[in-house]
Amino acid sequence: MSTPPSTSPYRGDLILFMAISFVVSWASWGVAIAMGGPAVNPPAALPHLFGAFGPSIAALVIRVRRRRRREAVPEHAVRFRIPLLVWVPALLALASATVLAGAFLAGAGDGPAPSFDTGLEMMSAQGPVLFFLMMVVSGPLAEEPGWRGTAHPRMRASMSRFQVGLVLGVIWAVWHLPLFFIAGTVQHQLGLMTPSGVLFAVSSIPMAMLCCCAYERAGVVGSVAAHFAVNATMVLLNVQDPTAQAMIMGIQAIAVTVLLLALNRPAERRRAGGSDDPRTVEHV
Repeated sequence: MSTPPSTSPYRGDLILFMAISFVVSWASWGVAIAMGGPAVNPPAALPHLFGAFGPSIAALVIRVRRRRRREAVPEHAVRFRIPLLVWVPALLALASATVLAGAFLAGAGDGPAPSFDTGLEMMSAQGPVLFFLMMVVSGPLAEEPGWRGTAHPRMRASMSRFQVGLVLGVIWAVWHLPLFFIAGTVQHQLGLMTPSGVLFAVSSIPMAMLCCCAYERAGVVGSVAAHFAVNATMVLLNVQDPTAQAMIMGIQAIAVTVLLLALNRPAERRRAGGSDDPRTVEHV
């Protein structure tokens, strides 16, 4: 069995991607912090939203750079194909179920009973269409073309799935830090130095692994679906209790373990001379 190289052949791409992602996002969120928020109202709303697109802007730069250099598409990139859409409902259900299961298990113990009341009030105030549109755009669509569609396949050239999810999870947690200082954000409500704030940061790791598995199964559409389902369910349930957060992290870790095992089996068959992987690469 061959050993993957210790240094990624995409090191330059990854450094540039991370630099652009952090500079664009943190600079924009710094403006929102200076304006005093709240994040959902003008004038802070625009820089707050624009900052979320830092990873996608970085992904666009990397794509243009690759095409100008006439470089090959990363081997582990997964492109959009219509047959892969069959996975989207399953990924939506699985990701949402990790939150629901964790919240209700916590409620059965010492945690507060989960309720949709606050979330439904928020959705009614904004309107269902605007609520779900913002839930899709402000997180999943703004981030996934970057973290999973660009960084993930390049990191996979020299790392295992588990390693990529772990590293991206830590980076993702650090990237979110300025949001704790913008009034009106979920992170600001949790507080940076509270148990809920710390658990939010740590939860980026199993969440990143879940999105990485979804990407390898169904491309960026899959990771967007998983990201959206977790975020929307968390907001609708208004999950802020540390017990519920910890339980959700545990459920997601179990789900990720199962998905990693499922994804590894086809790879083992290919190494043994089995059928080719039906997935194809995306031009990222």
